[in-house]
Amino acid sequence: MIAAALPRRLVVGGGAVKQLGPLLESMQLYRPLIITDGFLASSKSGALDRVHSALDAAKVPHATFTDTIPEPTVASVDRCVQRLMSGGPAGGFDSIVALGGGSPMDTAKAAAVLHTHKGQMRDYKAPVIMDKPTLPIVALPTTAGTGSEATKFTIVTDEVKDEKMLCIGDAYLPVAAVVDYEFSLTKPFRLTADTGIDAMCHAMEAYVSRKSNAVADSFALQALRAIGSNLRTACHEGSNHAAREAMMLASTQAGIAFSNSSVTLIHGMSRCIGANFHVPHGLSNAMLAPLVTKFSVPGAVDRYADVARALGFADQSSGNGAAAAALPVALGELTTELKVPTLQEFGVKEEHFRRVVAQMAKDALASGSPNNNPIVPTETQVEALYNEIWDAGK
Repeated sequence: MIAAALPRRLVVGGGAVKQLGPLLESMQLYRPLIITDGFLASSKSGALDRVHSALDAAKVPHATFTDTIPEPTVASVDRCVQRLMSGGPAGGFDSIVALGGGSPMDTAKAAAVLHTHKGQMRDYKAPVIMDKPTLPIVALPTTAGTGSEATKFTIVTDEVKDEKMLCIGDAYLPVAAVVDYEFSLTKPFRLTADTGIDAMCHAMEAYVSRKSNAVADSFALQALRAIGSNLRTACHEGSNHAAREAMMLASTQAGIAFSNSSVTLIHGMSRCIGANFHVPHGLSNAMLAPLVTKFSVPGAVDRYADVARALGFADQSSGNGAAAAALPVALGELTTELKVPTLQEFGVKEEHFRRVVAQMAKDALASGSPNNNPIVPTETQVEALYNEIWDAGK
């Protein structure tokens, strides 16, 4: 049996943001708080202005919280909760419009749960499953990467313990998503590459996961085909509407895939690098993808072969062994072409890295994601992978 969870409504296409007001009204949501970040609120971006215009046109009263941060922390989420509780339109806020990449959406999801159910964010850390109803969220992604508009996950960093806490459950799943690729047209090369590789990892990991299933597989393969055909173009030709549109939809499809399957070892290890060294999430996935995939391929050769073919890294006629073996090599070539920096180039110091490797391995395994990997690693193997990734960057 397969039990899948998706947003109740998806509005997809260029200019879809104009449908935000009618969408809210159709769901009987009348007083949203927009949660976003300072850049998207700026005149340079113009993203928040587009949302204001859409809500104003529909005469929807609303307010805005712009104090989210990259890689949200317990403290930054608490500030958002306070804004939700501090009043707004008459009757208080009845919903959230989450505008942004993964960080504003993660903030919105966490804040919605704490606003409704109280407590501390650590109370909801996996393996806790939070399925109770919460403040409804309508998500508007501005990057083609996280897929958070369609997932039942959020990640919040405990800044005291340097731990990225994965939180899981239907409470974090937006009730609707407005997927308007025009928000992504102005995104720079580095962000486009990192978020695009993040989406690729979501789809790949969902497909090879021990929790894979027919529903998730269909979304994962669609996403992989589109990413293989369009990621490079979106990076090198940022104003290419067709590539941007394909990548934005692929990101949502990949989000649906892993939300209904799981991520695996790449994400389990990536969160720890982000928590300890403040490497953006998509970028840390990109750093890890080639070597972690090489480690994992023997556990699911046929599945990794499908991934390689879907991405265009292997011919459709090639045998499964050859196609699977080609995948980590092609991922390495892709990350080189897209100028993914090494840990050293990002500014991580070797002494600091080696000192925390053992704890990162423990935390990665504790997240649960590596248990879904085709090869479930031991703590010693995870440590070795971290050290191999460092050594490869020398």
